[in-house]
Amino acid sequence: MPVLHSPRRSGGLLLATVAAVAAAVLPCAVAAPAAADGPGWTAEPVAGSAPAAAAKAGDRPYFARPFFYLAGPSGTVLEDRLVLANTSDQEHTITLRGADVYNTADGAFAVRPAGPAAGGGPEGPVTGAGPWISFGTATTVKVPARTRAVVPFTVTVPPGSPPGDHPAAVVATESGREVGVRVHLRVGGPALAALTVEDVSVRGKGAAARVAYTLVNRGNVALAPELAISAEGALGEVAGRSVRTLPVEVLPGQRVELTEPWPGAPVFDRVALTLTVTAPGGARATGSTSVWFVPWGIAGTTGLGLLGLGAVAAGALFLVRKRRIRSGDGPGPAPHGSAVPEEAPAPEHELTGAPR
Repeated sequence: MPVLHSPRRSGGLLLATVAAVAAAVLPCAVAAPAAADGPGWTAEPVAGSAPAAAAKAGDRPYFARPFFYLAGPSGTVLEDRLVLANTSDQEHTITLRGADVYNTADGAFAVRPAGPAAGGGPEGPVTGAGPWISFGTATTVKVPARTRAVVPFTVTVPPGSPPGDHPAAVVATESGREVGVRVHLRVGGPALAALTVEDVSVRGKGAAARVAYTLVNRGNVALAPELAISAEGALGEVAGRSVRTLPVEVLPGQRVELTEPWPGAPVFDRVALTLTVTAPGGARATGSTSVWFVPWGIAGTTGLGLLGLGAVAAGALFLVRKRRIRSGDGPGPAPHGSAVPEEAPAPEHELTGAPR
């Protein structure tokens, strides 16, 4: 179990103890033969103690831990232990370091590479607990064949560190191969669960439609969000999606770009779409968009048909008018050289006011 230490009372002693026992080597209890082209070693937390009920029931007294979990107020030193197990027939030399953990664009976890400047790299500024992890003098460990090494390490939480989750990882490296074990570190203080839903849009149509959106963790704790989609059509009811847990964990200050299948998208309608995302701790946010669904293939075919029908009608009308002109239905010009009698002028009458 993690042990809390005060840096003023036991910080120096703790680092000395880490240096003294960092390379303690123990024989493997069970050593499965490694594949010929396999790495031949693993890295994982030291197994924790099983609950008392499980021990009384005769189960194994220890259980595997998927990651390190450490918690304490700022200004303290925490410690835990890493196990390096060599399952091969040759010695391995493994280098250890602490690193920040961040979300990739699609929500997966990634470890910050070694050696970025203080301002960070393309992954963003250094904000996690990676620099707080120390292996003392045991940053390089030689593990003989078919044995395991138990390597202690410390996490020194600086005074004044903000409360909440500070994601990090312990990274073991040999010959270009890296194995990361997550360190879930929480600094004591007020916890804020908050998020926003941004950039909602719809891609595709019909059964292949997908809703794209961005989740941003605005709080100081990691969030395991749940999503529900509601839709309201102008022409009738439209199916959305019921609440489901998303397969991501959004770290503090991180943003992830996700898509969600929407098989209930209509063929023809104008839909108002609303996404509601919740997470433990009271986090709740919504995002919305409006989108037209038009079957452009059918509309295009219909439009071309109407256009062709109009062209045929116009052509027929033109031919009819041309035929009427040629058949002489109206007066035409006189033939050249024909005599046309002139009309006699009307007699003029003189009117006077005298009676006859």
